[in-house]
Amino acid sequence: MARGRVRTIIAAAAAVATLIPLAACSSQEATTDENGKPIVNIMVRRNVTDHPMRDTQYTKDLEAACDCTIKWQEVSDNAWGQQKSAKMAASEFPDIGLSLFSMQDAAKYADYFDDFKPALDKMPNVKEFLDAQPGALKYVQEGDKIAMLPSDRGKGYEVSGTHMFINKTWLDKLGLQVPTTWDELETVLKAFKTEDPNGNGKADEIPMNIRSLGFGLWSPLTLMNSEGVVTAFMGGGASEQGYYVDNGTVKSYYTSDTLKDVIAYLHELLAQGLIPKDVLTRDASQYSAQTISDGKTALTGVSFGWSNYAEFGNTLGEEYITLPPLKKDASTPDSQVKWDYSQDAARWAYSGSGLSVNPKAANKDAIYKVINAMYSEKLSVAGYFGSIPDIVSDDGDHTYTINMEKAYAEYPDTRAVALQDRFGGWIRDDVTIVNDTNADQVTASDQAVREARDRVDPIKDVIPVYVRPDTEDTNTLQNNNTAISNYANNQLAKWVQSGGVENEWDDYVKKVSEPSLGLEENIKIWQKWYDEYTK
Repeated sequence: MARGRVRTIIAAAAAVATLIPLAACSSQEATTDENGKPIVNIMVRRNVTDHPMRDTQYTKDLEAACDCTIKWQEVSDNAWGQQKSAKMAASEFPDIGLSLFSMQDAAKYADYFDDFKPALDKMPNVKEFLDAQPGALKYVQEGDKIAMLPSDRGKGYEVSGTHMFINKTWLDKLGLQVPTTWDELETVLKAFKTEDPNGNGKADEIPMNIRSLGFGLWSPLTLMNSEGVVTAFMGGGASEQGYYVDNGTVKSYYTSDTLKDVIAYLHELLAQGLIPKDVLTRDASQYSAQTISDGKTALTGVSFGWSNYAEFGNTLGEEYITLPPLKKDASTPDSQVKWDYSQDAARWAYSGSGLSVNPKAANKDAIYKVINAMYSEKLSVAGYFGSIPDIVSDDGDHTYTINMEKAYAEYPDTRAVALQDRFGGWIRDDVTIVNDTNADQVTASDQAVREARDRVDPIKDVIPVYVRPDTEDTNTLQNNNTAISNYANNQLAKWVQSGGVENEWDDYVKKVSEPSLGLEENIKIWQKWYDEYTK
């Protein structure tokens, strides 16, 4: 498997660039350049901005396709998070926005989001993409209107967002087998704690490491899949708000006995010193110090993450394998064990944001030409991975190779030389990318969970990520979820730290189900929209 500097895919990654004003939004700005060519303003939210997009061959290729001048405006995640609401309230929307807005924004500010549907004949590449990926189309369609465009980064990212890793080197040294149940894992963790598996003579091993509790990426609550309660902890959908489907009926994790079992298990591990006692209060740097460590001596036995190399670094990552989904106990039938069903959100970069166009923008024909070019095969590759031929070579037969030295030596990773998951584009299934270490690594990590994930019914076991309530119901859900999570999450954290979930669970369920918190109302809302999209 190809190696390279580890890349993070999370849209909320830290960045330090500042916001550049939205020149496109002012009626005082020129709409043509000095040569009379139309100007298209593109604003993008990027992970990092070391290498400005205006200086890339990718931009030159887009300009050639539209016979226009492109002006880029780049904004960091942090800056956009602070200023997004004010910009929208002031009706400051760019010609083209990349990874700026959500479908909820498009519903709330409908007049500032173009309808792509009438323009699809002008964008044949986009039309072909939406025909090929009907699930992506469902997510961005508001009635008959296509308010935004999703992107697709290819089959290499059709993976679960969360995997559970174990140090295989430690297992081999201690003569232990890969655990298959919760009890077997506990036995392994005890050995990791007491038998010096990293061999440095210090009692510094962290048997099991977790970032935090919650219904999100890399959460230990994915252990609910051990009992057949399916998670989909990526993409911002119902699962991350605490809702799932049991044979077509919407339910809440918050009242599931399976959640009670997982919380009780995590407390048992923490009480024995197998999970750090400060796990719910420490910051991310402390977690990384225990996973990546010094890059030479492993400290963590088990954790949850994207890929083994992203989690532990390129050297230590080789010590780890993905744990096949565990059974709760030996009596659990194989058919009941499932795994996190988030591969649609992982592949289709439509989870929370996409490509938008201001319908009041000048030079609409040029804008459509730019977008059509973005969704062509070659420029989709260039937009995601880096300009051709500067960073990526076109080898013919739908094969492209990332130049490792240019992509990774000068910059931390290809995010610095390309848009990566903030792009607008479509990596087709017949495209092969050589040296895409991120996809190579996470695909390898994903193999161990695929058998269990294949047991998931994509309709009866999970609320698809494209199920999207309208603005009114979304506001109700958000208000209720605030009240629910303020109560429930504090209880879950208390139980992990101090125990008592078994004795206090029934009272907790009564409290969290009180009408004043809105849990039953939220379940009804999700049921309504689930039925609307799937039946």
